Amino acid sequence: MHDESRRIEERVQRLHDQRIKTAVYAATVPFEVEAWQAPGEPVPFEEAAAASYEPFAMGTPWGPPWGTTWFRMRGQVPAEWAGKRVEAVIDLGFVGDWPGNQAEALVHLTDGTPLKAVNPLNQYVAIANPARGGETVDYLVEAASNPDILADNFSKTTPLGDKLTAGDKPLYTFRAADIAILDEEVWHLDLDVQVLRELMLELGEHDPRRHEIAHALDRAMDLLDLDDVSGSAAAVREALKPVLSKPAHASAHTISGVGHAHIDSAWLWPIRETKRKTSRTFSNVTSLADEYDDFIFACSQAQQYAWVRDNYPKVWARIQESVKNGQWAPVGGMWVESDGNLPGGEAVARQFIHGKRFFMDHFGIETKGVWLPDSFGYNAAYPQIAKLAGNEWFLTQKISWNQTNRFPHHTFWWEGIDGTRIFTHFPPVDTYNARFSGEEMSRAVRNYQEKGGASRSLAPFGWGDGGGGPTREIMERARRLADLEGSAKVVVEHPDEFFAKAREEYPDAPVWVGELYLELHRATYTSQARTKQGNRRSEHLLREAELWATTAALHAPGYSYPHEKLDRLWKTVLLHQFHDILPGSSIAWVHREAEAEYARVARELHALTAEAVAALGAGTPRVFNAGPYDRAEVVRTADGAPVYVEVPASGSAPLADTAPPQAVTVDGLVLDNGLVRVEVAEDGTLSSVRDLRAGREVLAEPGNLLRLHTDLPNYWDAWDIDKHYKNRYTDLLDVSSVTVVEQDPLIGAIRVERAFGKGSTITQTITVRAGSPRIDIETDIDWHETEKILKAAFPVDIRAPHSSAEIQFGHIQRPTHTNTSWEAARFEVSGHRWVHLGEPGYGVAVINDSTYGHDVSRTVREDGGTTTTVRLSLVRAPRIPDPEADQGRHRFTYALLPGATIEDAVAEGYSLNLPLRVADAAGAPEPVVSAEGEGVTVEAVKLADDASGDVVVRLYESRGGRATGTLRTGFPLAGAQITDLLERPLEEAEITEGAVAVTLRPFQILTLRLRRG
Repeated sequence: MHDESRRIEERVQRLHDQRIKTAVYAATVPFEVEAWQAPGEPVPFEEAAAASYEPFAMGTPWGPPWGTTWFRMRGQVPAEWAGKRVEAVIDLGFVGDWPGNQAEALVHLTDGTPLKAVNPLNQYVAIANPARGGETVDYLVEAASNPDILADNFSKTTPLGDKLTAGDKPLYTFRAADIAILDEEVWHLDLDVQVLRELMLELGEHDPRRHEIAHALDRAMDLLDLDDVSGSAAAVREALKPVLSKPAHASAHTISGVGHAHIDSAWLWPIRETKRKTSRTFSNVTSLADEYDDFIFACSQAQQYAWVRDNYPKVWARIQESVKNGQWAPVGGMWVESDGNLPGGEAVARQFIHGKRFFMDHFGIETKGVWLPDSFGYNAAYPQIAKLAGNEWFLTQKISWNQTNRFPHHTFWWEGIDGTRIFTHFPPVDTYNARFSGEEMSRAVRNYQEKGGASRSLAPFGWGDGGGGPTREIMERARRLADLEGSAKVVVEHPDEFFAKAREEYPDAPVWVGELYLELHRATYTSQARTKQGNRRSEHLLREAELWATTAALHAPGYSYPHEKLDRLWKTVLLHQFHDILPGSSIAWVHREAEAEYARVARELHALTAEAVAALGAGTPRVFNAGPYDRAEVVRTADGAPVYVEVPASGSAPLADTAPPQAVTVDGLVLDNGLVRVEVAEDGTLSSVRDLRAGREVLAEPGNLLRLHTDLPNYWDAWDIDKHYKNRYTDLLDVSSVTVVEQDPLIGAIRVERAFGKGSTITQTITVRAGSPRIDIETDIDWHETEKILKAAFPVDIRAPHSSAEIQFGHIQRPTHTNTSWEAARFEVSGHRWVHLGEPGYGVAVINDSTYGHDVSRTVREDGGTTTTVRLSLVRAPRIPDPEADQGRHRFTYALLPGATIEDAVAEGYSLNLPLRVADAAGAPEPVVSAEGEGVTVEAVKLADDASGDVVVRLYESRGGRATGTLRTGFPLAGAQITDLLERPLEEAEITEGAVAVTLRPFQILTLRLRRG
């Protein structure tokens, strides 16, 4: 029987591939084609339409890397084709088996109307159904020759990732441009055979259904006339009807299919190309909606909608119509599908605020769920942030990529650090580019871990990243699989409907507490360090600009709050938090542009802040504190002189000397300020850090040890850091110089200079300031290594059962042991401004201004003590997809904070990232808001987005305990409301003696809207 089954399978495959598939188009006539190569960057349609075109022959190479070639295609439908279904079929010379990131084109009518895109698996454009015969066809086709960066499966470096290095050799050879008859009977037969054959192959050898299908196919193939496939197709289909019409079992798993086209907002192509990818795919989708009434397409990323609105108004109008008809479902509610770990808390909130507002403003729809299938892990604050933005569900896919541990659920309640839960699903089909193949259907059922408790899952279907989205072939597969014995059932529906049914079916789904850590792509916490630094600094500059703009709007007559500028700048920052930009996993072109954009954002925000401060009036130098805590620290005047000042939170103070608690002394290579004593060894490491307040040594071994590891992961160079990287390393102990560079009662500093590797240098200035236990290490690296990672280690004499790392609106605790495979898999983790280690009565924090990746380990010493080591990941040197990733200059600061509580770590994290600003100002208006109460931390101060003049304050509990306090205002308070993230009222806030009473549970986020009196 096995031999007989194999004979049938091989027969069916050959007849399908060599006879049926090749007969789908019954007849063709070629277009007359002309071409024009656009110079430089893409041009508008009007410019291309007016260009001079030259004759172009099929089989001709075309398309320099990142170029645009416009083709004029003219033809006529033969008169004898009247009554037939006629299409244009265009093969640009597509390569490989991946439909995205290669040649793509958008077909226009000569009046500029976009019709549809052509992609590797979606090469047709409808002409007429039925044709009259004699129709004239005249197209202008905008073809993009994007290089296939995946050609070598990420095994080789390539210069093609930037137009500056890609060269101009043509990449593609144009194969065909024809007018063709689609033989619908053969096309349907093609799909019938595919679906049945794939189902047959997934059924077990002893399953009677497998053999029933096999023999039905065998008998049907006997009816196929090899000399007249078209004429015999109907009879073959009729023979297959009985096996195609048998209904699924009543207990069959149900797959909710939703059309999807995952389009990375930048990745192996620049942002400018994504703007065109979206127009192409969205043209395809709206065309498919015209063909299939039951088609539903889910699309996230408000930024991509905005690009189409601004650049392709006719496509935008079609999207609006599809939304109105219920076939297009805006989902996700975020500006982009951002990285799930690296954006700050306020930035994640703004992702939802800007995204959801866009969908409400343009479609009148409030999205209900978070759609993040492809981000590289998800922070544990997401459930609360998502729910505060009005979301009811969360979807992801990427956790199925785990290297070590299989995630135990597909449908579950996800509980965040504050206790908020959100209903969550990740599809067991293990892809967000499904096509309803037999293998995918079988995989979804096989993987599904809620069997017995629930019976449905979701499958996003369609080709992404320029592949054109869902296709009519996938829709036809869905129709055949709607109710077919031996298969899961497919229903195409809105994701809201799926989640409503899934939650009703499985209300007591299991609970997962804490972060959704991806056991893969851990290097994305570090790769492309300048991109990450640009994000971190932009987030803090935005906070500062909003605060001082609010202050000026309240106290400076004639000052106008810059709503539009701040809105635009926020959207720029949010765009660059996309999950292949901020993580550092894009081509060189993307990161080159990102660094330039961050520099522009910084210039604009510095200017906005300066304008706001200047609006308060000219006067004497003052110090401005944009942080949420009062500060007493050393700043520098315009001429560089150090001054010790005390400045209130969110306020200012005169730039005047205040006596510090104790002066700094420098004795050889020892820095002492009465709080800490730091000894620098001859090799430049910290040989001792003595906490003079606690009377204990902080370090168990030399601190700030720089270790250079070989870093070549098995795959995905920019994405991954594999565990074996630890096995080979060099400690950087050779120094060029160790020099005292500042010796002042307020500041003492020692500079360490090193040269290493392939011409790299690193200069570190170790600084102690009066009145602060914080030891800053200002770092300047000229980096020329390849396939290396540089770590900075702080081994501390603390027995810490867990580390605490700041995340969005709080912190997360992770065990420092590796009792289980889950803990061992977290050998590289992410955090924001600080990492804290503590034992009862004592703790130490490591603070940073732009570093995210780190690892924490512990060892037991011979004396019985425990050494717990924090190592910051400073810079990497992957070569794929950007061969020059991270090369060049890096400047950043990290710091050691002895004797730190969690509260201290929070405060110093803000301080390092929000330097005090010195500027002339006439006076000192009261801070807009002042928070009182331990753990009550102000995250954002701004004017309401509706331009009402109300003040919006977002705060949170930062210690992980309960907090009570008050929020006082620097203006007459007429009323206060608690709102959601979109500033919509939830309830009235309690006002006592002119201040807002605040009561917070651990890590609770609270948004207050304050009316001025």
